[in-house]
Amino acid sequence: MHRITPFLWFDNQAEEAANFYVSIFPDSKITKTAYYGEVGPGPDGSVMTVEFELQGQRFVALNGGPHFQINEAISFVVNCETADEVDRYWAELSAGGEESRCGWLKDKFGVSWQVVPTLLGELMSGADPEKSQMVMAAMMQMTKLDVAALQTAYNDA
Repeated sequence: MHRITPFLWFDNQAEEAANFYVSIFPDSKITKTAYYGEVGPGPDGSVMTVEFELQGQRFVALNGGPHFQINEAISFVVNCETADEVDRYWAELSAGGEESRCGWLKDKFGVSWQVVPTLLGELMSGADPEKSQMVMAAMMQMTKLDVAALQTAYNDA
């Protein structure tokens, strides 16, 4: 068992959200579903929690009702090795959701994600602060992060 497991509160979309996430990330699966009984805030027999794994990271999704809303204060970072990965995860996670700036998006359930090329960390932490600042300036103009444009900003500094 992992010591820390992200726990996501949904109104009544926990199962739909878990299935959506599992369909996007390879090596992912639903591991357990629990149902409300006669006692509990949800209707008897309805899904209470769904436990799932995304590439080895455990999550729990709860159908807890409308009392709490997911917001941007918490996000999940998807580290991508290639521009193709950035494009794929961006397209799939943002479908029906909302694109933001600097690689951030909200999926159709309101969960915030950052789709980030691993190259960004290398470019931002280089020994040359001027190059890092040029990468930052380029990133601040982007919605989905453009790997080639980030590299060009670094090279042209």
